[in-house]
Amino acid sequence: MLSEVLLVSAPGKVILHGEHAVVHGKVALAVALNLRTFLRLQPHSTGKVGLNLPNIGIKQAWDVASLQLLDTSFLEQGDITALTPEQVEKLKEVAGCPEDCADDHKWLAVLAFLFLYLSICRKQRALPSLDVTVWSELPPGAGLGSSAAYSVCLAAAFLAACEEIPNPLKDGEPTSRPPALKILLTNTKVPRSTKALVAGVRNRLLKFPEIVTPVLTSIEAISLECERVLAEMASTPTPGHYLVLEELIDMNQHHLNALGVGHASLDQLCQVTTAHGLHSKLTGGGGGGCGITLLRPDLQRPEVEAAKQALTGCGFDCWETSIGAPGVSVHAATSLDAPILQALDGV
Repeated sequence: MLSEVLLVSAPGKVILHGEHAVVHGKVALAVALNLRTFLRLQPHSTGKVGLNLPNIGIKQAWDVASLQLLDTSFLEQGDITALTPEQVEKLKEVAGCPEDCADDHKWLAVLAFLFLYLSICRKQRALPSLDVTVWSELPPGAGLGSSAAYSVCLAAAFLAACEEIPNPLKDGEPTSRPPALKILLTNTKVPRSTKALVAGVRNRLLKFPEIVTPVLTSIEAISLECERVLAEMASTPTPGHYLVLEELIDMNQHHLNALGVGHASLDQLCQVTTAHGLHSKLTGGGGGGCGITLLRPDLQRPEVEAAKQALTGCGFDCWETSIGAPGVSVHAATSLDAPILQALDGV
């Protein structure tokens, strides 16, 4: 078991192209989003294991000796990738969840923590005493992979701390990922049900198969063409590549509207960015939620700021970030910005 502090992060994700078409067996293009979830694991000898999630107001601790006495054989039952209702009930007992916690995302985060801690660390001679703090730049429930990034951080930290795996990617190590593209990520803050949107596309496909099937095929072609362009850009990006990417964004957005997953808020987002010479599309389920706007490298700072101000003026949340970011990584404290360290230290 490692004895020093471990700092881990994992990126969010966006669907660049292929939303909804992927449900029907078509190719989609997902990329890492450089808004990240950060984890700090602090080993100690207090006899406690603690979880602190400042984003959602969770602070819990359990007695390690009590956890050690648990019969954890229930963790070995069935398919480890999909917990049974019985396993979930056992974890809820261990966590001390209230009766009505089943649909509470805060408690689901606690259950994920306990499941991964017990599953990974019980292979040690004794369960370790440690404190874990997780803080995220990702807005929850926006379809940007915040839950997945949280789980990946926990799994990577426990596996690395228990020396079950080598440390993940370290600061500055090269990756073979796509070229980083600067984007604006905009959250319209319009709630939506991905399940309902997926069902709507399926119904439209059943109603108009000869119309919708070619749309899905065309969306797949956009994904494949974008993949080809990004592969070319990995070695020698040119202005012409960015023009192609912008065209693909525009075409895919129109296709998604044809599938019925657009929304007035997303139309407004596209109109605002078009007025600033930029190109946008929804990302994820649609019906509200988030959109991405490509930022060409030749854009001047005032142009970017004007677009951001116009979007925030619509009541949207807007971040300037990038896609094509590194995956799960281990960090030295000196490599992280002060606000991140302060958040992880509980300041």
